[in-house]
Amino acid sequence: MRSVARWIVPAVVALLWLGLAGTLGPTSGKLTEVQENDSAAFLPDSAESTRVTELQAGFRTERSLPVILLWESDGGALDEATLAAVGERTGQAVAVAEDAGALVGEPSPPVPSEDGAAVQAVLPVDPDLGDGLGELVAELRDLPGVDGTTAYVTGPGAVFSDFADGFSGIDSLLLIAAFGVVLLILLVVYRSPLLPLLVIGTAGLALVVSLAVAYLLAREGWIDVNGQSQGIASILVVGAATDYGLLLVARYREELRREESRSTAMRAALRQSWEPIVASGATVVLGVLCLLFSDLGSNRGLGPISALGIAFAMLAALTFLPAALVLFGRAAFWPFRPRYGDEQPHGRGWGRVATAVGRRPARVLVWALAGLFALAAFVPTFDADGIPLSEAVRGGSESGAGQEALARHFDAGGASPATVIAPADGWEDVADAAAGVDGVVGVAPYTGVQAGPPGAAGGGPVEVDGLVRLDATLADAPDSEAAQATVADLRTAVRDVDPAALVGGSTASDLDTQGTAARDLAVIVPLVLLVITVVLALLLRAIVAPLLLVATVALSTAATVGVGALAFDHLFQFPGSDPQVLLIGFVFLVALGIDYNIFLMTRAREESRRHGTREGTIRALAVTGGVITSAGLVLAATFGALTVLPLVLLIQLGFLVGFGVLLDTFVVRTLVVPSAVLLLGDRTWWPSRLARRRTPEEPDRELERV
Repeated sequence: MRSVARWIVPAVVALLWLGLAGTLGPTSGKLTEVQENDSAAFLPDSAESTRVTELQAGFRTERSLPVILLWESDGGALDEATLAAVGERTGQAVAVAEDAGALVGEPSPPVPSEDGAAVQAVLPVDPDLGDGLGELVAELRDLPGVDGTTAYVTGPGAVFSDFADGFSGIDSLLLIAAFGVVLLILLVVYRSPLLPLLVIGTAGLALVVSLAVAYLLAREGWIDVNGQSQGIASILVVGAATDYGLLLVARYREELRREESRSTAMRAALRQSWEPIVASGATVVLGVLCLLFSDLGSNRGLGPISALGIAFAMLAALTFLPAALVLFGRAAFWPFRPRYGDEQPHGRGWGRVATAVGRRPARVLVWALAGLFALAAFVPTFDADGIPLSEAVRGGSESGAGQEALARHFDAGGASPATVIAPADGWEDVADAAAGVDGVVGVAPYTGVQAGPPGAAGGGPVEVDGLVRLDATLADAPDSEAAQATVADLRTAVRDVDPAALVGGSTASDLDTQGTAARDLAVIVPLVLLVITVVLALLLRAIVAPLLLVATVALSTAATVGVGALAFDHLFQFPGSDPQVLLIGFVFLVALGIDYNIFLMTRAREESRRHGTREGTIRALAVTGGVITSAGLVLAATFGALTVLPLVLLIQLGFLVGFGVLLDTFVVRTLVVPSAVLLLGDRTWWPSRLARRRTPEEPDRELERV
């Protein structure tokens, strides 16, 4: 009866997972339907631009996203025939927008530039079109050209469409790249055709179920999801589930050489593996949930969906994978099956590394720390002042080229002015102050007809609740750093005249996003470090060891950012970095980087009980070297899959996390942590009983055997 149960229980667990994934599979594919990709919606209510948007609604004006049609002469001024053709194309474009139900106001007629070499027309489109915006921009670009000119579809609407297009196919492309590279690494590591499929299948099941649950929560409005957070969370699930699977498989293979029964071997493997896997997962879950304290909705949305993914990755690695491995038994490792009674091979290479670190820990620690501090010295050069949306697509975009062409002939910010809301008393003084700001080329009051109670008579500004609206035209493109600097100066100038004056608009939203991201970095970084320190203290039953591990990972993260500063500026020549890259990169680097230290130190603690701290640490490094290195390569390669996308933000995030994981794997876990523990000795485990234990060192031949 007991032998039958040994088969039935694993079979039931495996079938439950397969049935659950099969049922929820169609639901997981619906997550894109509930994405919220409007960046302005992610700002807090306290942001100045958000308050301006709310007040602006009182002027009964439709919210719009300008799409600019631009025709630039191939040489010289445009003649009458060309201008007539431009007028005809403008009419066709308006008809296309009307057919799509996209217009929310009157389109402008064709307006020639002062130099006569270009013509522009502005279409005010509905900002809530969703996927329809991309379809509209594509249709406008398919219109016939005008001889003698180069046509562009640009402006804020087209820029946002091109950026969103970078997310098109993100799920399938990312998953194909991620699963492909993971499969390749696992085939090399295991040299088995079946075992990699079981590990990848575990990651796939966790991903399907987590995305389905995320869809249900997002549909009910409990969490926010955008294309960026969904893509990053998917990569995180694949990498984490594979890492947990690698740890369990390595321990199971050890136990199969000690135990004849596959079930007994799995029970022993789970007994030794569940604690580091749960601790590792809890570290990542709590780390990403710290993003809930962000003031940016995009960051808050990333926290829950990532936490969900990690939770299901842990659950699948501790239930489905053990069940599948028990069902297949030693056949899962074919053709290199572990046989009962075989000697435990831990790899001579890692044994030699462990012995070398044990011989001269002080020298190893000094040189490793010197290298990390040297790289970290470049952190102040990291440019996190933001990146224009028109330059956020790697290799450029038509809208970006159009923005450059627009700036050659017009005021680049003409279609998206800054909005000033000021008290009606003395608004002229506010307007004069705004007009005097460098980078502002014109200020005009809003004089539209109010649909409600009578406003200002004649041609004066519309007054609503004692407020007037002023539109300030900027000289620079609305998504540029120069425009943001102008808006910052504009806010200072108008408040010097009237402290109640507010400045909003798309550029102001970008500026507020920068400030909010800086605030998030200052709040969340120490919070993540504190949470992870507490988790490690509970896991290791110590205080010194957690402080050591967190300090080393923090230094590794700083070194990674320093390398990123050099690579982004000199190697990739990026125009800058989004401040969110630093925050998300830090959270992932610390939460994921600590994983390998957890795998190492839990084994070191286990070995130290039997052999003392020195011998236990050397044994742990030798025994875990192969599996942790494999896990690091898998996770780095998984995040490296982000670089296949054309979006600068995701390329930078993939580089930072991938490089940082490798640095943790090969330097921090291999050199820094073991050498520091060897120098600290039993004090590492203070105040646990291990810190008071004094075990005589075993003969050197024991080291050689490891």
